[in-house]
Amino acid sequence: FLGAGKPPMYGDYEAQRHWQEITYNLPVRQWYFNTSDNNLLYWGLDYPPLTAYHSFVCAYIAKLINPDWVALHTSRGYESQPHKLFMRTTVFVADLLVYIPAVILYCFSLKETSAKKKASTCALCILLYPGLILIDHGHFQYPLSLGLALWAVLCLSHDWDLLGSVAFCLALNYKQMELYHSLPFFCYLLGKCFKKGLKGKGLVLLAKLAGTVLVSFAACWLPFCTDVEQIMQVLRRLFPIDRGLFEACMFSSPTHCLDKVANIWCSLSVLIKIKNVISPRTQLKLSFAVTFLSLLPACIKLTVQPSLRGFKFALVSCALSFFLFSFQVHEKSILLVAVPVCLIINEIPFMATWFLLVSTFSLLPLLLRDGLLLPYAVTTPAFLAACLASFSILEKTSAEDLQLKAFSLSLKGYVSWVKYFPRIVRSLFFLSLALMAALSVLGAALPPPQRLPDLFPVAVAGLSCLHFLLFLGYFNVVILWDSKNRGQKKIS
Repeated sequence: FLGAGKPPMYGDYEAQRHWQEITYNLPVRQWYFNTSDNNLLYWGLDYPPLTAYHSFVCAYIAKLINPDWVALHTSRGYESQPHKLFMRTTVFVADLLVYIPAVILYCFSLKETSAKKKASTCALCILLYPGLILIDHGHFQYPLSLGLALWAVLCLSHDWDLLGSVAFCLALNYKQMELYHSLPFFCYLLGKCFKKGLKGKGLVLLAKLAGTVLVSFAACWLPFCTDVEQIMQVLRRLFPIDRGLFEACMFSSPTHCLDKVANIWCSLSVLIKIKNVISPRTQLKLSFAVTFLSLLPACIKLTVQPSLRGFKFALVSCALSFFLFSFQVHEKSILLVAVPVCLIINEIPFMATWFLLVSTFSLLPLLLRDGLLLPYAVTTPAFLAACLASFSILEKTSAEDLQLKAFSLSLKGYVSWVKYFPRIVRSLFFLSLALMAALSVLGAALPPPQRLPDLFPVAVAGLSCLHFLLFLGYFNVVILWDSKNRGQKKIS
């Protein structure tokens, strides 16, 4: 694990262990406050209540096995093989109980993959996605928020809107980064209400949804609702806007700086030192405005024409907008885009596979710091091989296969280039793979120049950001040109 055996912070593994220590030994009212027993500068809780409750459950089990693992103060920096086994087991159990069943049930519920063989290969490719494996089990994170979000999507795909709302509220109350997915959920359900009519069934559904959300949030936040100061303190911990545009984690060390994220602000900062030019408050307003404008087209289309297919594509587009343009983005946040992309891998296997490979590559500097080069080098080609075998992705590069048929028809005079489109796309794909492979080898094998110590992380972030901007344009084109021209004659 990153930071293992390195005081004073010891890394993310210690963060999860410390949260278990705090939640088990201190009363709820002290979990988010700075006290003599809870130094917030040492991995203070900064996730919503459901994360804290999960830490408490893990701590209760840990206490039964070995009280030293969660002993107040004296367990700081505790590392042993039995404890590592226990902590890894908690992640694996979370996978087995929440994330993996959601993936399997989702794949078997797809109409396009009704055959068991196709559904199983689709599930295999999603579960082999390297980014989630490397972050959850290598960097040490729990997959519960993403798993709950998948359950929410699964529920909505069966028209279980209230159950889906509960599942997503739980996801949001586990990690606040699920805000990346919140607008598509809101717009899709609101659009359904409009479609049913706000003077009849639509109004009833809207009232039920509002009540469900309120009850779900109230249940999660009940122990913190004793007074307003408790609520405000939790919110301050969840949204530390005073840290600035880039600084997502106040515990970052010089060897783990978060200004190499593959989003637009970090990429621009190579040319323009945004932190020196714009005040923190202006940075916040600017990032909010750009994020809002970038996701507005997809949200409007989804509200006006709600469909399950549009909802899944909007999840991708909106999450990618948040990653590229929003405030305080971490490298790991790309998983919030990658998991929705996994949901459409059966519809656009070529572009989905390409995106998932780039998203894993964007994590390379973090993975190298974690000592995860070998797992990265093994899981990434394995994932590509699985997608090639399962979906024959290189044969699905036509404008129709990439859901661009309607868009290409709208270009009218430019239709002649469509016959060259598959060859162009495949060439770009191979060029992309070659660049990512080259940077992976160079970043792992060669020391950076003394004058440019961050050369390779910056190159990885810049190349990944360029890919993500192009993907954002692509997904928005698919969303905005969807359905209107779907029945038109096939382009020769």
